[in-house]
Amino acid sequence: MTSAGPGRPRHQQPSRPGATARDEILDAAAELFTTQGYASTSTRSIADAVGIRQSSLYHHFKTKDDILEDLLDGTVSGGLAFARAVAAGAEGEAAPGSRLHAVALYDGTQLCSARWNLGILYHLPEVRNERFARFLADRQELRGLYRRLGGSAAGETGMQEAGGGDVTFRLVESLISLRADGLVTGDSPLQAADAGLILCGRGPELRAIRAESAALIARFS
Repeated sequence: MTSAGPGRPRHQQPSRPGATARDEILDAAAELFTTQGYASTSTRSIADAVGIRQSSLYHHFKTKDDILEDLLDGTVSGGLAFARAVAAGAEGEAAPGSRLHAVALYDGTQLCSARWNLGILYHLPEVRNERFARFLADRQELRGLYRRLGGSAAGETGMQEAGGGDVTFRLVESLISLRADGLVTGDSPLQAADAGLILCGRGPELRAIRAESAALIARFS
């Protein structure tokens, strides 16, 4: 028996990724929420999946909603930080469309490469509650940045103003459903980003946009 913290014995050796017991709890909850459903998962089943006592779990998270909040925040925080950096630091430096493409590609890659497909939890009825206002605000800010970048990416033959950015945001989030159906491939994030730029009227410039997008990702990620 090993220790999950002072006076908190663990039933078995750690078997989940994570540097701390808190990380292991989040990983176990992510698996159970996405495979068994949020409502069907109890804090006891999460503790059992980690190999700790239920009382030890409460040392790290007071409620199941606290766990869900952390997991949801993690799905948007990386993409939002990257989008903020690109929107603030690359204006006027990159070709029209490359900033939107970079944000879409980075965000889509995060959604597709995460260990668990947590995006499927976005539409839980529980998430509409004020309890998750921070996550909802961050997701809305990210969507707003897509719209802003879509406005500057719009070509003469594509969607005008913010429309292309909003559609690109939806294309990226559609990867969540594709992943749930087992249809995501390694190329899916790039395909979603490309599709958004084509709808913005930037199809003929896509090769150059991809190159600048890759440079932006290397610079700001």
